[in-house]
Amino acid sequence: MGLTAVAFYVFATVAVVSGALVTLARNPVHSVLWLILTFFSAAGLFVLLGAEFVAMLLIIVYVGAVAVLFLFVVMMLDVDFAELKKGMADYLPIGALIGVVLLLELSLVIGAWVIAPEAPIQRMAETPAPEDVTNTVALGRLIYTKYVFFFQLSGLVLFVAMVGAIVLTLRHREGIKRQDATAQIWRRREESVELKDVKPGQGI
Repeated sequence: MGLTAVAFYVFATVAVVSGALVTLARNPVHSVLWLILTFFSAAGLFVLLGAEFVAMLLIIVYVGAVAVLFLFVVMMLDVDFAELKKGMADYLPIGALIGVVLLLELSLVIGAWVIAPEAPIQRMAETPAPEDVTNTVALGRLIYTKYVFFFQLSGLVLFVAMVGAIVLTLRHREGIKRQDATAQIWRRREESVELKDVKPGQGI
């Protein structure tokens, strides 16, 4: 067994174990830390597959932004998780039923999994030879040429989601001075500047 196979089994085992501990840990801070370890392990698997760009995105976006944001939110909000867990027993049967349904669906999908015979040919047509172009360059050419409109559409969807989150959470409080950018841009010199005729020795 070569070094690549050993690295694969190490990363895969750590990813599965840390992913399970995300849901089993009682402390939410520990859950976020296990989630970060899961992302790092998945990034290692992507590197072994030759997708170094996806691995860097996983670390920069998910670990550097999302997981750290979760960690700061959980640590700074001072949420009483004991109070939140009081009603968990009432919804436990429904949650267990949904979990069983999801497991049955996953088992049906895995049991009926069939690889199309033309899939290797199509994959070879889309993927250039590694010695000709790197993974990052090939992905960039594919995204910004064939799928450029879908890429722009996904960015628009994320932008709308961000604006929607801001609108839903925006609360105007009374008694707070706010900046009126329009009034500042369109004000005239006569409204902002006042000239004083100061006599010598008098001061302002």
